[in-house]
Amino acid sequence: MSEYYQLPGKEVMRKVNGSEEPLTAGQIREHQEKYGRNELAEGKKETILHIFLGQYKDFLVMILIAAAIVSGLLSDVESAVVILVVITVNAVLGTLQTVKAEQSLDSLKKLSAPEAKVLREGNLVQIPSAEVTVGDIVLLDAGDYIPADGRLLECASLKVDESALTGESLGVEKGTEPVTGEVPLGDRTNMVYSGCFATYGRGTFFVTAVGMETEVGKIAGLLNKTSEKQTPLQRNLDQFGKKLSILILAFCGILFGIQVIRGGGVGDAFLFAVALAVAAIPEALSSIVTIVLSFGTQKMAREHAIIRKLQAVEGLGSVSVICSDKTGTLTQNRMKVEDYYVNGIRIRGEEINLEDPQESMLLLSSILCNDASNADGTEIGDPTEIALINLGDRFGLHASDVREKYPRFGENPFDSDRKLMSTQHVMEDRPTMLVKGAVDVLLDRMTYIQTKDGVHPMTDGDREKIKNQNQEFSKEGLRVLGFAYKEIPPDHELMLEDEHHLTFIGMIAMVDPPREESAEAVKECRQAGIRPIMITGDHKVTATAIAKRIGILKDESEACEGAEMDSLSDQELRDFVEDISVYARVTPEHKIRIVRAWQEKGNIVSMTGDGVNDAPALKQADIGVAMGITGSEVSKDAASMVLTDDNFATIIKAVENGRNVYRNIKNSIRFLLSGNFGAILAVLYASVAALPVPFAPVHLLFINLLTDSLPAIALGLEPHTKDVMEEKPRPVDESILTKEFLQKIGIEGLCIAVTTMAAFYIGYRSGNALLASSMAFGTLCTARLVHGFNCKDDKPAAFSKKMWNNVYLLGAFALGLCLITAVLMIPALKGVFKVQTLTWTQLLTVYGLAVLNLPVIQLIKWAWGKKEEKEVKK
Repeated sequence: MSEYYQLPGKEVMRKVNGSEEPLTAGQIREHQEKYGRNELAEGKKETILHIFLGQYKDFLVMILIAAAIVSGLLSDVESAVVILVVITVNAVLGTLQTVKAEQSLDSLKKLSAPEAKVLREGNLVQIPSAEVTVGDIVLLDAGDYIPADGRLLECASLKVDESALTGESLGVEKGTEPVTGEVPLGDRTNMVYSGCFATYGRGTFFVTAVGMETEVGKIAGLLNKTSEKQTPLQRNLDQFGKKLSILILAFCGILFGIQVIRGGGVGDAFLFAVALAVAAIPEALSSIVTIVLSFGTQKMAREHAIIRKLQAVEGLGSVSVICSDKTGTLTQNRMKVEDYYVNGIRIRGEEINLEDPQESMLLLSSILCNDASNADGTEIGDPTEIALINLGDRFGLHASDVREKYPRFGENPFDSDRKLMSTQHVMEDRPTMLVKGAVDVLLDRMTYIQTKDGVHPMTDGDREKIKNQNQEFSKEGLRVLGFAYKEIPPDHELMLEDEHHLTFIGMIAMVDPPREESAEAVKECRQAGIRPIMITGDHKVTATAIAKRIGILKDESEACEGAEMDSLSDQELRDFVEDISVYARVTPEHKIRIVRAWQEKGNIVSMTGDGVNDAPALKQADIGVAMGITGSEVSKDAASMVLTDDNFATIIKAVENGRNVYRNIKNSIRFLLSGNFGAILAVLYASVAALPVPFAPVHLLFINLLTDSLPAIALGLEPHTKDVMEEKPRPVDESILTKEFLQKIGIEGLCIAVTTMAAFYIGYRSGNALLASSMAFGTLCTARLVHGFNCKDDKPAAFSKKMWNNVYLLGAFALGLCLITAVLMIPALKGVFKVQTLTWTQLLTVYGLAVLNLPVIQLIKWAWGKKEEKEVKK
């Protein structure tokens, strides 16, 4: 069956409506029932309850819920309550952040085509775009959004911006003639598509598809088939939780067995084992991660990014490949005059000299032979024409003033077949026709050429020189317009036949320029070990030129067109992508395949874009980043992060932020595990040495809930540094529990355990087990508070400014120290916390042993650093 674009317009009407007449009222109702409303089907949104319950899926949380149930059954109600409060707080925090992000995103949304002008029963009426149906006839003027897909019936110099759908930045010239053969969407010049808008001229089209059957709707359908990816942090925490839980449960099982063998009651031994498990499992970890990520989202919001999913903050820090759309992401999505060609020489647009008659004539011609306007900052018209009048503004030649001085008396409007436009004016008291259009078309109509030496007949040498310069502009990805003039008789009525025997003035080359910050952002990407890739629906020549300017492309062999991938299998594509940095003329399906190929090579992939055509790839990527200003609503809904300033450089800030967040979370985990390991070692040692149990269950809960959680959160809020951008992205399969990480936890935990048991022995010498337990409890608490400063950095930083630059950590230390001191020194609290009130000498002994961990662990770090330096030198 022939596609609509291959058939004449009238035949399409007969095929769909059964006649060439507009729909009757009855047919409208019938079609609306048959084809549905002209709306995209929204995916089912999660309820707040569903989001809340989803916070409990974490493996560690499930273990803790089980521990709470066991504690309750064993009448240890306070332990059960503490556990449930902690994990509920975490769930509430996660829910609030998710809901808040969605509300922020909703505030960005705007309905793109609220109304449409439709021919109904012989009358032109304006109706909501949702009521447009298949078979309707819609009228378009410059500036109108297109409400549905359709076949053009009438066309008067119509140009349509299809960048949201195809990624091509330039307006597409439309016509009504059938297109032969199978052609890609961007080349179907007699069709218009929902989500695009008219930039020039006017037209009438017959609606052939609405809602989910439009090209935009098909892309929305692709989204439903594309699953979201877990971030590296989510995967790491899942694996980490399972491994950690198994280790801790094994330890607790061993301790339970030792207690029973030594003659302890099974119930008491089991209760203590559960208490130790609760203490050892960092139940605050999920809350800490959520809080740290929430602070990260607030920081990103201040830096023009809305994080829709908490884990996207850290996920960006893991990215090793950024696949970016070109139009509107790396470029400004607006045309700008780059070069002039006049008097046989090339001149930078900003360097033209208005005192030169030929240069001045070229600028005036580009403003007068032009239908665009820019009144009070509101730009209306074709992007290339807007670029021409904007250049005039820079030189003080405002379009309204120039057009008032040289009014238009006649015109031959632009036509996509002849690719020319001409206007009639009186210039220097001479009736003049100004002509602009495609250079190759103009050259065939030239008879003369204007130079600084005057006007003379155009020679073959002149033509060859102009052709060569035009080709040079094209190779650089520039859009070129030629300009000419012709003196005409007074009171002459302009006709198409007048567009011959013209005098060549010059050429103007334009480009959709890269954003000023793009080149620097690409440079930072490479320094951070991230591979930048450009994926665009634009032409290869244009994409290559922009990619070279901003540093993505070094050699043209690194660029390809989407059609080259069609014959490649998924395995061949995985090998192919390694050598390609620019993909041009791609479809949404190509984008998904490219992203997936990089993922299958073990990369964390970020995809940035603003168009509807980018949405499926945004969802397929590990981290999808949409543009908030120019971005389509479909792309925003598919993304993990939305940039409110449409600035590519903001992504690099997000990468830096994400890497710092991950580092801080890892430091928090290190703090929690080394402290917990110290407690386990102390209990294990006491059990093996047949000593009394050094801690009561309430001690362990106090440590976990207060003196552990506050410093851990504070470490997660450690000030960010730029040195993270000098590191390479961490491997996708790298676990948090690396061998080196576990070694550090083990050694630091051993130091804490040694000082804790030293305090226990000092108290136990008097034969008082309660005093020994109290001193051990006080030392463990204080040592863990001090240990927060050790976990700020892998490198020794004692007594440096960096050691004391975290106000949150200083506050957590001060508050924790006040709490433990109060427990140990206020007699009224000794019954609640099962301690003996200490003397000042005993308290200072506890402080001294706890603080000893700081210089010892700093010294160990220094030794580790020296060892690593020697290994690097080898």
